[in-house]
Amino acid sequence: MFRAIAARIMPGASALPPKRGRWMPVARACAIVLLAGSLGACSSFDFFSKKDDTPADAPADKLYNEGLYLLNAKKDSKQAVKKFEEVDRQHPYSEWARKSLIMTSYAYYQAGEYDDCVNSAKRYITLHPGGADAAYAQFLIGSSYFDEIPDVTRDQARTEKAIAALDEVIRKYPGSEYSVSAKQKIQVARDQLAGKEMEIGRYYLKKKDYTGAINRFKIVVTKYQTTRHVEEALMRLTESYMALGIVDEAQTAAAVLGHNFPDSSWYKHAYTLLTTGGVEPSENTGSWISKAFKKVGLG
Repeated sequence: MFRAIAARIMPGASALPPKRGRWMPVARACAIVLLAGSLGACSSFDFFSKKDDTPADAPADKLYNEGLYLLNAKKDSKQAVKKFEEVDRQHPYSEWARKSLIMTSYAYYQAGEYDDCVNSAKRYITLHPGGADAAYAQFLIGSSYFDEIPDVTRDQARTEKAIAALDEVIRKYPGSEYSVSAKQKIQVARDQLAGKEMEIGRYYLKKKDYTGAINRFKIVVTKYQTTRHVEEALMRLTESYMALGIVDEAQTAAAVLGHNFPDSSWYKHAYTLLTTGGVEPSENTGSWISKAFKKVGLG
């Protein structure tokens, strides 16, 4: 840093040159001492040589192993991320950088930093679409969305993203070790979406908006009939159709429920509801309910 030296003129000082006298040699000597001191101070700054304070790059394997140690032994995911990112910064395009990128994604996942995990994993797939860990990167994306699935009373956008991302694992990497786990997570996520529809359907049913309720239960039967909610959905359809006086559809819903889930407690409720109304379960093969189950192969 350079500092400008400002000359100060003291108030009342004479503009005439001082008289030469016995004090002149002393003043000259003091000036020489001050000048020498100034030059000595300046000599400590080497303006002609460029000093580089940047630390030397550390070996990639050393940084990588330090990251693994922090992640596994110290359980310090955030510090581990810094080590892995340093590998990428100091040794870009190296094999260590590729490995560090997927470990960065995993470390973010372990820390619960799901958005950062998704971004890092997507970057891995973009840079290394055919990489050895591409399937795992895609699985981490789906798992990050999956771990943030909210309860059925809230918006299910994350649930849908989880299903889409996990489905990519199955579609692009069917033989990978993550495919089975992806299928299991998808089933849970689909069950959550079905639960959301049931929640809304029950609300309409309570309000005696039977048409609105039927529309919601219909989604469960046609789109999510492999979930645990389909049994209740069929019973609720029986209930809603009976309330509207559409008896043949109520009979079909109960018949399909009994055929596919004969031991279900929901079938017992549906059967009692029908018999109380003077009818019994009877399938109308032309009903959308019957067709929906035949299409999926459950009927």
